[in-house]
Amino acid sequence: MTTLHHPVAVIGAGLGGLTLARVLHLKGVEAAVYDLDASPTARPQGGMLDMHEESGQAALRAAGLYDAFRAIIHPGGEATRILDKDGTVLREDSGEDELRPEVSRGALRDVLLGSLPEGTVRWGAKVTAVRTLDGGRHEVTLADGSTFTAGLLIGADGAWSRVRPLLTDATPAYTGLSFVELHLEDADTRHPRGAAVIGGGLLFALADRKGFLGHRDPDGSLHAYAALRTPADWAAGGPIDFTDTEAAKRSLLEHFEGWDEGLRSLIAEADGALVARPIHALPVGLRWDRLPGVTLLGDAAHLMSPFAGEGANLAMLDGAELAQAIAAHPDDVEKALTAYEEALFPRSEQAAAESAANLEVCFGPGTPQSLIDLMDSYGRDGA
Repeated sequence: MTTLHHPVAVIGAGLGGLTLARVLHLKGVEAAVYDLDASPTARPQGGMLDMHEESGQAALRAAGLYDAFRAIIHPGGEATRILDKDGTVLREDSGEDELRPEVSRGALRDVLLGSLPEGTVRWGAKVTAVRTLDGGRHEVTLADGSTFTAGLLIGADGAWSRVRPLLTDATPAYTGLSFVELHLEDADTRHPRGAAVIGGGLLFALADRKGFLGHRDPDGSLHAYAALRTPADWAAGGPIDFTDTEAAKRSLLEHFEGWDEGLRSLIAEADGALVARPIHALPVGLRWDRLPGVTLLGDAAHLMSPFAGEGANLAMLDGAELAQAIAAHPDDVEKALTAYEEALFPRSEQAAAESAANLEVCFGPGTPQSLIDLMDSYGRDGA
């Protein structure tokens, strides 16, 4: 029986993996993309992203999709307000930032998927094992027992990457912060208190090393997180039973006793289940030795907390630059991977360090003034 072989195989159909596949396609290099989800709509794709000119937007230009991106941006979604626990607005920006427009992650993923030849993504393909063969090839085993080999294997498979262990023993560590994800549908009609407190864009409400983060989606729903400093096992085995939604709401609200009722309504009126999400990160400055025929991008390479706003942007830039390096060195994959990683490592380290520092800004003892000072410094620096 002949084993299926791909010259280029990508594990993970997130924004980074799809950007890679798209730019490779434009360069005449076809890649097979494997994803564990059963279909493109098997699970929600998250909320809003601000696309940075130097990274995410640069990747979209390389992918020939910049105009398609501009067609789906959320006007005014960059508006930002910072509140204290009493609901007092301490800082508010209008949201007229043309350099970093907001876009729905799901809509952006749909643009990328629609730009690829039919059959590029193999859905329902969960990777269970990866091993190195000779000649720089690798063998991938899927949950259904099938296998394939790859001349070039790229791990774009996120925080708990199955490909990463080929290159490094590093694993994500808990940051000390957990989110509880909250959704409020048809907010202006059904949840006016929550709609009023979040406004038209992005919300930070911080105090006492905890708080709320939220934003308004283009469809009028609210996507919010209650954020808490918690033990590592709090999300899965802590005192809150997240399988009982109403009981979980009551327990979570106890952590925000005395906070503004509009902010508390984001918990009390949430639609559907509350989902606990512990925040993990890879070590700042993670690098690995060059192993023939394999590399990483996105969260698989540089998982960080979301407080630099760089995760999706860097994943897409990783994908675009890796594709360009492969196309520039069609007869020397190792030269391509070396060039890619030489750029990847320093920019990943810088973003991860910023993210770790900003987590402390948002959830350290000086909040919310420390966040206001940080936002003010961005304005002074022209960021």
